[in-house]
Order: sequence, then C-alpha cells, then structure tokens
Amino acid sequence: MPTPDENALYKTINDDFAVAGQLDPDQMPAIAEAGFKAVICNRPDGEAPAEPQFDAISAAAAAAGLEARYIPVSNQVGLTPENVTDMKAALSEMPGPVLAYCRSGARSAKLYEIATG
Repeated sequence: MPTPDENALYKTINDDFAVAGQLDPDQMPAIAEAGFKAVICNRPDGEAPAEPQFDAISAAAAAAGLEARYIPVSNQVGLTPENVTDMKAALSEMPGPVLAYCRSGARSAKLYEIATG
C-alpha cells in the first residue's frame, strides 16, 4: 500500500484501500505513481457545481494506467443496498490498492466498512 506523506490527499484504511476527498483529473498520474491501481468515485456527478465529472476522472485515470469505477452515493439518500453490492463487486474485480473518493472521504470509508464487514 502506498505510504502517505504529511501532505497526502488520502487516508489509508488498510494495505489495499484508502479514501480521499474530491479528486481532480490532473491528480491521476500522481495517484498512479503513489502505487494505486484503481480509483472508485463515490460522489454523484453534479453534487457540487465546480467538481469534475466522473467521465473526466475516468479518462484521466485510464491515461494514467488506473482502472476507474463509478459508484455514486447520494448525501440525500445515503448508502443503498445497490451501493454495497456494487462496492463488493468492484473490490473483488479491481486490482489493488484502491483509492475511493467522495466529497470528504467519509462516504467512501463507510461504504467500504459495510461492504467488507
């Protein structure tokens, strides 16, 4: 698992999984260089006006050699059984370590906890 430095964008959960707040497409090469193999977006497109859309993240991730998956978790609705099922599938299918993100990393961490618990 990548080891974060004091200015890291992510929080390590375990050797195979970390979480982060909103990521930008231009951060994908650094994420790959840090040793991650995949990113999961848990933030719905359009949640905040200035946030990058998943298509831009996905394209940048692919260009950096990362797999990307979109599993949006709405702040208004909360985690759904479908979110948990999709996260379980992503974690079993994607290479690790995986970096998941949302607005702050909290939804991603909670989804991981439920999906793996």
